[in-house]
Amino acid sequence: MKTKQEIEQIRNSTIRRLNMAGDTDRYRIVVGMATCGIAAGAKPVFEAFRDEVKKRSLDNVEVTMTGCIGICRLEPVAEVYGPEGKEATYINMSAAKVSQIVAEHIVNGRICEEYCI
Repeated sequence: MKTKQEIEQIRNSTIRRLNMAGDTDRYRIVVGMATCGIAAGAKPVFEAFRDEVKKRSLDNVEVTMTGCIGICRLEPVAEVYGPEGKEATYINMSAAKVSQIVAEHIVNGRICEEYCI
């Protein structure tokens, strides 16, 4: 069992990691993995993001999952949070679109507007 102090340290570390506002080079990719997202194909999208980030050795990118994003008819959905807290929401995602999004958005800093809302 963890002590109160250990739990507080874990909490603070997690908050720092998730709060990227003001961070100049970190990206967080969040894939909606609620039932609607999974049914629409979110799992291969999540795995493709994870694999592409690993293949490119992008240590400034974290790929995570979340529950319902709230736009079920547009699933699979991936949100990219970039430097300064800027966000892009990619809709109707597929594993085939992932490498382009990573190359354009993450590596070159240009949002792929054709896939966004």
